[in-house]
Amino acid sequence: MFGLSGLFSSDMAIDLGTANTLVYVRGKGIILNEPSVVAYQVKDGQKKALAFGEDAKLMLGRTPGSIQAIRPMRDGVIADFDVAEEMIKHFIRKVHKRTTFSKPKILVCVPHGATPVEKRAIRQSVLSAGARRAGLIAEPIAAAIGAGMPITDPTGSMVVDIGGGTTEVAVLSLADIVYARSVRVGGDRMDEGIISYLRRQHNLLVGEATAERIKTTIGTARMPDNGRGAVMSIRGRDLLNGVPKETEINQAQVAEALSEPVQQICESVMNALEATPPDLAADIVDRGVMLTGGGALLGDLDLALREQTGLAISVADESLNCVALGTGKSLEYEKQLAHVIDYES
Repeated sequence: MFGLSGLFSSDMAIDLGTANTLVYVRGKGIILNEPSVVAYQVKDGQKKALAFGEDAKLMLGRTPGSIQAIRPMRDGVIADFDVAEEMIKHFIRKVHKRTTFSKPKILVCVPHGATPVEKRAIRQSVLSAGARRAGLIAEPIAAAIGAGMPITDPTGSMVVDIGGGTTEVAVLSLADIVYARSVRVGGDRMDEGIISYLRRQHNLLVGEATAERIKTTIGTARMPDNGRGAVMSIRGRDLLNGVPKETEINQAQVAEALSEPVQQICESVMNALEATPPDLAADIVDRGVMLTGGGALLGDLDLALREQTGLAISVADESLNCVALGTGKSLEYEKQLAHVIDYES
């Protein structure tokens, strides 16, 4: 299918996400999916990495003063250059255990709204991590390819990719972007909404890990029909007397906590529809809207969007992996997609 050179190629596609990093190796598919977290120690002014990915995520919010666990990606772009570079190097080495490999060509997806400076930072990190060439592709295009949308056709397709840091709303036709907007709202903003709601309403302080667990377990974008929904017990610190406390939270409260980020996602879809040329808008009415990314798994988000827009909304089959799969497929069909892959060389 790819010829012998393709089968033994070490070329990779990386979905460098705010929450998770996925690595796709040509001819093999996704072979790494780990949290974008690094734990490091500062010694004599130098940062020394101690753990990456899953191991480092367990340390978030639980480290002693001498160790820091951070996410080097914020809003889909690099926030801490040195730490991000170490993380990319680690993941590339983990994928390629053999050192005899030639330097791989690496394709990375970036948010549509990334600035030239942010793009250069990602490219430099990948090249420093040992890539022969570093190409960039816009996240909405990768998400649409990964979701199996017919983006090469002369018809309009709309994709909404809800990641950890950003939501990308894009209208595509003939394998390129007609309209795209990157909104800095995603899974992280939802977690923050839950944390601040519990602080306000229950005088309870919970960490990011607990907020994420609430979101993935009983998170919903709509008020439950019975006005209460499923219930979950949570633990945190009572802000009134400073001691640990256990309490219950129900789906209706979570829906209230998430109302603002959900509303922002709905508004960005409405804005995209308003800005779309009429013929393409007609195609979108026929085909509906595809949701991808981890945020697409939020309970009833498709229904909430359907109520607001009146369009058919569907969630991609492998919504969590769409961007990585699409970036990987772009490696396979590089010739057809040459106009949307930026190698800057």
